[in-house]
Amino acid sequence: MSISEVLLLFSAGFLSSAVNAIAGGGTFLTFGALTLVGVPPIMANATSSVTQFPGYVTSALAYRTEIREAGREAWVLAGLSLAGSLVGALILVSMSNPSFRSLVPWLLLGATLVFAAGPYLRPKTLQPEQPITLPGKLAQFATAIYGGFFGAGMGIMMLAVLGLTKGGDYHKLNALKNFIAVIIAFIAIVVFSSGGVVAWLPAVIMIPGGALGGYAGVWMARRVPQAVIRALVVGVGLLLSWYYFTS
Repeated sequence: MSISEVLLLFSAGFLSSAVNAIAGGGTFLTFGALTLVGVPPIMANATSSVTQFPGYVTSALAYRTEIREAGREAWVLAGLSLAGSLVGALILVSMSNPSFRSLVPWLLLGATLVFAAGPYLRPKTLQPEQPITLPGKLAQFATAIYGGFFGAGMGIMMLAVLGLTKGGDYHKLNALKNFIAVIIAFIAIVVFSSGGVVAWLPAVIMIPGGALGGYAGVWMARRVPQAVIRALVVGVGLLLSWYYFTS
């Protein structure tokens, strides 16, 4: 691996965590960088999940009080998400690279559109908090399948599901989202590691960059308008979609 590729991967890890801390969408950067250095699509997707995992854990720890207050419901959602993530990850490792490659541009374009629509997917007014409904549980299960399979835009989907079917304080919903994301990512990583589809050398290069980027993201969040970061992520997503549609 050349010095330029190492720098690209480290920078992608750094920027992805910084972007996640501000607006989300860091998966676009890690997946894109991995494919640029020649990692096959399935392996790039799996490795991207590995590099995002530490950020999910630290975010959940920051919300540990709210997660504890959610009590039994947090564990019910975690159980549903564990099962869904397992299904999604197993579907991915059962596919061939050409089959997954044909889906990638559509997955990227769909995730980019969901990310762009993120602010409009949130309820305009906070609904009174209530136990999550059966449709909400089924929607979360479906979101977890997607998260285990691909993952880009997963956080926005979960916030939309929780906001529309459960309601309540945004930070409580975000805490649940972060906790569930840890479960989804962990199960996906176990399956991907067992299936031998993780590129560990690129992952080792990207993870320290991600750790630094998480701290930098807090600093950037206070100085860079979220709309600017969202526009950057949407631009990257559209470029990646165009690249996979035309290559």
